[in-house]
Amino acid sequence: MATVSAATAGATTAPPIGPPIAPPAKHSVHDKLAKKPSKTGMFIFVGVLIAGLIFIGTSIARDMTGTQVTAVWPYVLLGLALLVALAFEFVNGFHDTANAVATVIYTHSLDPQIAVVWSGFWNFAGVVSSSGAVAFGIVSLLPVELILQVGSGAGFAMVFALLTAAILWNLGTWWLGLPASSSHTLIGSIIGVGIANQIMQARSGTSGVDWAQAGKIGQSLLLSPIFGFALAATLFMLLKALVKEKKLYEAPEGTEPPPFWIRGLLILTCTGVSFFHGSNDGQKGMGLIMLILIGTVPTTYALNHAVTASQSQDFVAVSTQTAETLNKYVQQSASIGDPREDVTDYIRTKEFKPNTMLALRELVNGIGTEMAIFKDLKAVPQERVRNFRNDMYLASEAIRLIQKSGKPVFATADVAVLKNYKSHVDRATRFIPLWVKVATALALGLGTMVGWKRIVVTVGEKIGKNHLTYGQGAAAEITAMATIGAADWFGLPVSTTHVLSSGIAGTMAANHSGLQWATVRNMLMAWVLTLPVAMMLSGFLFYFFRQVF
Repeated sequence: MATVSAATAGATTAPPIGPPIAPPAKHSVHDKLAKKPSKTGMFIFVGVLIAGLIFIGTSIARDMTGTQVTAVWPYVLLGLALLVALAFEFVNGFHDTANAVATVIYTHSLDPQIAVVWSGFWNFAGVVSSSGAVAFGIVSLLPVELILQVGSGAGFAMVFALLTAAILWNLGTWWLGLPASSSHTLIGSIIGVGIANQIMQARSGTSGVDWAQAGKIGQSLLLSPIFGFALAATLFMLLKALVKEKKLYEAPEGTEPPPFWIRGLLILTCTGVSFFHGSNDGQKGMGLIMLILIGTVPTTYALNHAVTASQSQDFVAVSTQTAETLNKYVQQSASIGDPREDVTDYIRTKEFKPNTMLALRELVNGIGTEMAIFKDLKAVPQERVRNFRNDMYLASEAIRLIQKSGKPVFATADVAVLKNYKSHVDRATRFIPLWVKVATALALGLGTMVGWKRIVVTVGEKIGKNHLTYGQGAAAEITAMATIGAADWFGLPVSTTHVLSSGIAGTMAANHSGLQWATVRNMLMAWVLTLPVAMMLSGFLFYFFRQVF
């Protein structure tokens, strides 16, 4: 009995049969990721940051010269709103800019610290050279009343609500290491504010969301990751068919960089993604910053003072020509009250009425008459600046919507006249000072420097089961660069995060490497939840801030 007991005891205490369980594999890039920035690099970055802040401060001081300060509170709100807007771009740097460097880091094409600085430089270049089309495309989603009254309590509530909601969701997804989309988040926040505004002001007939514009932007956000997945997979399979160098399709050995030509291609595409990210994503915050500036310091920022006196006089002639063109399409039975109210009503409801064209003609004619009196945008009286700018904005938006709807159908020559007029109006109202671009670029760069590692590790390690190969990195980066560049050309916001991460997933699928479905599931959940969560957050915050302001 004792023998049996001993045997039994021996059986229970014996080590398990079979090979020991191996510890989790460590990527060769981890040692590089753990390195702290060099003192020289930090010194240069701090120097650039200080130089940028000096430039911003002197630019604001120069712009504000001659502006009469009648109350302190609006400027306090201006400072807070600018900080919140730049905080959004700072958090944006955590997510989207980090995606651009993941492939060059995990293929050992560039060391992490060099890659981040290189990406930051090209982000800066992209922001500074951006056209502003994406910025004002985002702004056009907002309710027209809040845009026209952005300096009011409702306007500030709108700005604080949508930016705070976007920041909260972005921080939450960053903490979890999920590559969520800042673009997706901001669009959801804007829609949430629009819906809340419509519900809260139902009796006054205020507008909510420009669903046509939201649908257009939503399509670009929805289709871009699908397009990224398919195109990256196709590019990768094409690369395998044409280039037979085996090393391109294998995981990097140690920390050796890839062959020269593929390394050059990866750095080039990282550069392109960074540049186009700056020129696309960087604009989202800039449009809101301009709204803040217009609302609080209209004398300085409502109208583009870079427009010369001769260009202003040319605008008078173009206004006369446009009013005559619109007159051709005015119905004889049409009658109006206040042209501004009628045009605002059209923009809000998108319903073309017999009085719409007459109201637009009178609005255009009035703008031209006033410009003839003022002779120069710089000479517009301080008390007239806000209304004059609002009239120009209404005319531009009404022309855009009328042409988009196709009602009425304009002759080809008349379309050219309207296009010319709209370009003149937009030049006077849709501008972004250089210091705003520099501030946005610095916020993006600082955010990237602080929070890039979490997202880089997710993109580099946790989407596919195997290490990212050189060929996969190249295919994903080329896809992201082409997609974001095309979207920037057409003035559409897309998500760098979604395009690049879906591109990497596409190459993993094409290479039969396997996907880490837990990560993919979490990314899909973040993608699905971003819009409704951002909408609910911003709607609640809009209600809260309306009680405050």
